[in-house]
Amino acid sequence: MCLAIPGCVETIRNDDAGMRMADVCFGGVRREVCLEYVPEAAEGDYVLVHVGFALGIVDEAEARRTYAALRELGQLDELSAPDEREAPASGGTT
Repeated sequence: MCLAIPGCVETIRNDDAGMRMADVCFGGVRREVCLEYVPEAAEGDYVLVHVGFALGIVDEAEARRTYAALRELGQLDELSAPDEREAPASGGTT
């Protein structure tokens, strides 16, 4: 079994090899994530990330429910729930 964590896509770019990459924020912690499996992802969308790869897109409400469940289980470690400034921009998946 694996765990995918939701994060908010902040910026999208292509790397030197032409792969679609993004800076994704997980409650203040930013990581580089590959978007090749979700080419429809846009800035402001929430994506589910496992080992550096976005596997799907979820809406903000689902991302918040996931963070709440992880917090309840004590599994957030360095991550915290997305705050209001990370809400998807208009035009993002909601």
